[in-house]
Amino acid sequence: MSSEFTPVSPAELKSAAKRAYIYTVPLVIMETTRKWRMGAGANVFNHARKLLTHRSRWVTTPNNDTLYSDAWLDLSKGPVKITVPATGERYFSLAFMDMYTNNFDILGTRTTGNNGGVYTVVGPNQAVPEGATNVVRAPTPRVWALARILVDGPDDLPAACAVQDGLFVHDGAAPEDVAPGDPVQRSADWPEYLATANRLLRREPPPVTDGLILEQIRAMGIGPDQMFDADAFDQEQAEAIERGVEEARNWLVQIQRARRSAIDGWTYPSMRNGDYGQNYTLRAVVSVGGLGALPLEEAIYMRAEGDAEEGLFDGNQNYRLHFPAGAMPPLNSFWSLTLYEAMDDGQFFFADTPLRRYAVGDRSPGLQYNEDGSLDLWIGARSPGADRESNWLPANEGPFALFFRGYMPKADLMEGRYRLPRVERL
Repeated sequence: MSSEFTPVSPAELKSAAKRAYIYTVPLVIMETTRKWRMGAGANVFNHARKLLTHRSRWVTTPNNDTLYSDAWLDLSKGPVKITVPATGERYFSLAFMDMYTNNFDILGTRTTGNNGGVYTVVGPNQAVPEGATNVVRAPTPRVWALARILVDGPDDLPAACAVQDGLFVHDGAAPEDVAPGDPVQRSADWPEYLATANRLLRREPPPVTDGLILEQIRAMGIGPDQMFDADAFDQEQAEAIERGVEEARNWLVQIQRARRSAIDGWTYPSMRNGDYGQNYTLRAVVSVGGLGALPLEEAIYMRAEGDAEEGLFDGNQNYRLHFPAGAMPPLNSFWSLTLYEAMDDGQFFFADTPLRRYAVGDRSPGLQYNEDGSLDLWIGARSPGADRESNWLPANEGPFALFFRGYMPKADLMEGRYRLPRVERL
């Protein structure tokens, strides 16, 4: 491995530093999340036995529709086998993400069906074990396996937990030792951040199709075949790198709360969502604001354009979302509207409201449709009245964001022939 690089100007180093931060921040965020979640070691599923609440802050923009089960797979010592249980008619997905946040395979209702099975997950440079079937090939040696298991109301929770019990990694998978100490986060000083990012690039080799961006940041001594050395730069160069990293970091925070191009009051996801290819900017934005997002064909995520600053909504105001009769979202599964408190760093988490109701959707108990078949959802910090509370999504009194999730969307929604109605201020 080399730490040598061609001398370049401070301006070029600043530009390279911005590119390097945008390119590597998903990798660093994944490693941070991995370290936080690996209390039981690698190759073991952690099961969240309750729906997430306002206290759940380990992943941004969580959902309140499904139980989560997740495992951090270490394939560096060999393949692992995973049993997926039969799930009946319940929505289930098990997404496999590489360390760059790309969903490279999804098992479950949409793809493999609900009958379950045994799957062998193989690392990027490993041979498939003799006799193995249902092989999943991973692009990186470490993988995040994230399952979503639909919960159809509080009474359904025990049955959903039983599905979790049937999801496991087989014995014999070697657990990985977790290095002591706190993970290096994306807010770390540039020498520590870039050293960590480069260590991860060496440990989790990027795809050959990332060759161009790697050449563009090579001048900093960063790459899967290099050793980053912050001391190799003089003061002027170091200051340029610091400015580049800081500009990239600030931009990622600002873009989470910026007004974006909206259609009838909603921003729609890129077709590359969840599997980003060479769209490194989108990948970085989603890793900060929606880590673990699924690809469009599995779930579609839309954010409502608010009427307050930075595209947010004002918790001191009241709003309504009205679906005309016969114009509900076209889906093969379910939908929900979720409200999040907006944080200063660009992340979103459930708000702590008196009802502890974080989302409403087509499975919400007591949801009332109007006589003509239309549907009104009431949003705000103040109750819309006792006769409307079954359709009320309570808000915090500060700025908040609204996200719509639709699982297994039909072509009309994915291809833009159907659009959500605008959220109205009352």
